[in-house]
Amino acid sequence: MEVIDLYDRNRQLLNETAVRGEKLPKGRYRLVVHICLFNEKDEMLIQQRQTTQKHFPNMWDLTVGGQVSAGETSRQGIQRELKEELGINIDMSEVMPTLSVPFKDGFDDVYLLRTNVSLDELTLQKEEVQAVKWASEEEILDMIGCGEFIEYYEAYIHFLFSMIDGDSTFN
Repeated sequence: MEVIDLYDRNRQLLNETAVRGEKLPKGRYRLVVHICLFNEKDEMLIQQRQTTQKHFPNMWDLTVGGQVSAGETSRQGIQRELKEELGINIDMSEVMPTLSVPFKDGFDDVYLLRTNVSLDELTLQKEEVQAVKWASEEEILDMIGCGEFIEYYEAYIHFLFSMIDGDSTFN
């Protein structure tokens, strides 16, 4: 049973928790994190979700994402998710989210980062990730069109690729 912290509509941390996956009380929100890793060829590392996943099974998705656990900050949550899902240990303590997007029942911090990670270096979390690959913006948009990739707005994918040359770092 995973426990998450709850926030108010102004993203103020409350002294309240909930069990992940349960319906949140009215006026309470959760924190989710995503990271998009890009290589020097302007390709994004994408992952294919396991067939056993409750949401979007077998679909391709952004590099990594997940809910922030109780007691974690956004940065700690994304650092943990990277380690769990892909076996990557990147110090995120000085990295700011590029974007924070409110949604129906929470807030989503999105990090963009350049890195030279090799696919051979990755250790996939078998329960969640079945495959990974590097993909260009055009390839991802084609995959969305074919129903292979989670149906993000085309403008959102364009935005992620255009922002990588902004305030990102290269490890």
